[in-house]
Amino acid sequence: MRASQFHFNTLKEAPADAEVVSQKLMLRAGMIRKVAAGIYDYMPLALRAIRKIEAIIRDELNRAGALEISMPLVQPAELWQETGRWGKMGQEMLRLKDRHEREFAFQPTSEEAVTDIARQELKSYRQLPRNFYQIQTKFRDERRPRFGLMRGREFTMKDGYSFDRDAEGAAKSYDIMYAAYRNIFDRLGLVYRAVAADTGAIGGDRSHEFQVVADTGEDALVYCPDSDYAANIELAEALPLIPARAGAAAKLAKVATPGMESCAAVADFLGAPITSTVKSLALASDELDEAGQIAATRLWLLLVRGDHELNELKASKIEGLKAGFRFASEAEIIEHFGSKPGYLGPIAPRKPVCVVADRTVANMSDFICGANAEGFHYIGANWGRDLPEPEIVADIRNVVAGDPSPDGKGTLAIDRGIEVGHVFYLGNEYSRAMNATFLDIDGKPRFFEMGCYGIGVTRILGAAIEQNNDGRGIIWPAAIAPFEAVVCAVGWGKSEAVRCEATRLYEALREAGVDAILDDRDERPGVMFADWELIGVPFRLTVGERGLKEGIVEIQPRQGGELMKLAPDAAAGRIIGLLRSGAHAPRGREA
Repeated sequence: MRASQFHFNTLKEAPADAEVVSQKLMLRAGMIRKVAAGIYDYMPLALRAIRKIEAIIRDELNRAGALEISMPLVQPAELWQETGRWGKMGQEMLRLKDRHEREFAFQPTSEEAVTDIARQELKSYRQLPRNFYQIQTKFRDERRPRFGLMRGREFTMKDGYSFDRDAEGAAKSYDIMYAAYRNIFDRLGLVYRAVAADTGAIGGDRSHEFQVVADTGEDALVYCPDSDYAANIELAEALPLIPARAGAAAKLAKVATPGMESCAAVADFLGAPITSTVKSLALASDELDEAGQIAATRLWLLLVRGDHELNELKASKIEGLKAGFRFASEAEIIEHFGSKPGYLGPIAPRKPVCVVADRTVANMSDFICGANAEGFHYIGANWGRDLPEPEIVADIRNVVAGDPSPDGKGTLAIDRGIEVGHVFYLGNEYSRAMNATFLDIDGKPRFFEMGCYGIGVTRILGAAIEQNNDGRGIIWPAAIAPFEAVVCAVGWGKSEAVRCEATRLYEALREAGVDAILDDRDERPGVMFADWELIGVPFRLTVGERGLKEGIVEIQPRQGGELMKLAPDAAAGRIIGLLRSGAHAPRGREA
């Protein structure tokens, strides 16, 4: 491919509405074009990278025994109604009607569609296990699409689904896919973590996220440097930081704390460590009647140490909050506690509330908490003496760096990450809902045991750039770069020698299987180099008349290497060797 025949349009500045590095650089490099909020054109450079990602995914999944299929983008409502997700998915699912007023969904995912295939096609245990996958467009009507390809509405996703006889077989299928995903992310050339995760709205039991490590990531990844423990912060277990409760050593006293509404402010005002304070959060759970109206409301007071944060996912696992909860309104708080937020505490609320204490809080003594009176807090509070023991003690907080690892093998550290893959063990949730059965060896019908496996193909582009960039532009891993090498012909229109040598080197690279492009645009060297550094091609080979007279051409790695000057006959071989050895373009690895 010659640059004069290729289409790209680089910009010096990103559009003003671009928010994150990957979005800015992809727009500047001419890889994507915004069509509407969360919807983009993928231009030739981006599509080349996407196709390389897809090829790696297909190669590893086919090697693992998965079978590629293609399911409809538009799916009938009846399938989604069978599982109850037609109503549960909410406004993120784009719904539409055909000319006959029949309802359809533009697929956000395809559990229902693939389960329908299984119940019609897989009749006997002899046909199991089966693993189907597709790489296809999805649409989710995000309330606030942002960050370019990181949180778009239309995107390309690989979604796969396994079907097995029993839980043991499903666990084997899960492990096969988990290993395949490791191979995929290794080959993509990205630093990643595989972390235990919640299954979310899709449901199921066993679950791991594959997260690309990046400082700009939305997710917090918890891991132990001294062991294999790793989990999303939502799921990471927080052990109690106080092994046992000490006896009361201070008297309960109500003290004035005017205008001090946060634990940090209270601790500073009282000259106490923030670790001696308790944060109170009021939640409400509503009981609905048959008409869907609120019939009754129960208030809850969740307590975490002052320097900790509530983990809402963990809170949602508490009996009584599993059906859903919300933060209590100010009116409800005043009614139950007699004070506005900022001064709440578990001692003598006006009306009964269910008190849930984090494990660490349950072991605290002589602590500071709100007095349920504006401008006042209690000091020297103790369980059993000044207030009843908490009704529920549970892990309800986010872990913090330095916490003990749940496996007992060290302390926890935290990275930021971008979720690009997720594997679930679904069990028979969908097969049971859709009556998808097969005849087992005993001749009796059984529900399929299912797994679900997704990779955000286009999201990987954004994640790769968030992880790999500098002040000059993108730094692509060689495996997914739009081109592995560029031959820059300086003075193309003026020098026959440059044209001949640049063409020879380009053809030598192509013959050796290197995905190269020849820049024959006759631009100034500074413009050429800036374009290819912005685009992020791993290797730049420069051919110029002055260098040829000296008997050299130049190779510049995009990352981590000094300028190399070589004889023209050695240049192509050096790039081929560097690519094959992984130098300056290493394989990915788990962090």
